[in-house]
Order: sequence, then structure tokens, then C-alpha cells
Amino acid sequence: QVQLGESGGGLVQTGDSLRLSCVASGRTFGTYTVAWFRQAPGKERQFVAGINTAGRSTYYADSVKGRFTISRDNAKNTVYLQMSGLKPEDTAVYYCAAKRTDLIRTHSNVYDYWGQGTQVTVSS
Repeated sequence: QVQLGESGGGLVQTGDSLRLSCVASGRTFGTYTVAWFRQAPGKERQFVAGINTAGRSTYYADSVKGRFTISRDNAKNTVYLQMSGLKPEDTAVYYCAAKRTDLIRTHSNVYDYWGQGTQVTVSS
């Protein structure tokens, strides 16, 4: 079992960058695939990016490909989401989620553990 906590959100302007962090508890973090999701007001939760257990495989939503980079440091029990070229449509609460699998899944309902979320607001 893991507990997840996100940080790094904030209010930025169009074109700015932010790095989100997802820190996990537990000694088996390296056996979990981790994904970032986001949810804007009135919209469904949306897959953003995922990374497998060793960090050798990543997958991105088309809307963020080329702008966002997901990475992980298993020694620090942390997954990062580096976001650049931010746009107003990136405004949302960003959540990290984990599942004990080596497969990156894009459906939110398969993930077992979730953080509390961090707000990202991009002004135009």
C-alpha cells in the first residue's frame, strides 16, 4: 500500500513552466506504475502522462505531448511532471495515481491509490 502526495502547483502565465512532484510512502514504490491525471471544473478526469515501474516506458496524452515530461526517482519515491509551454487549457487539479503493475494504463478507474491533488492555473 502507498500514500501519495502532490506538490508544485500554482498560478502561472501562458508559456510558463512548472514541475509537479508526487511523493509516495512505502518501500515498494518501485513496483508501481504511476500516472498523472487532471480534472478541470465540470469536466471528467483526464489522463495526462504515465511512467512504468523502472521509468523506461512513458506515455502521454496527445494534448501534452512535446510539452510535458514525466520522470521518476525510485530512490526518492518521487515521480515528477515537468510542464512547459503551459496554456490556459492546462488549468486543472492535477492528481497522481499508482497501481502495482508494469503497464501504463490511461483509465482512471484502474488505479488503486490517489493523491489529494494540486491546483494548476494558467492565466492568459
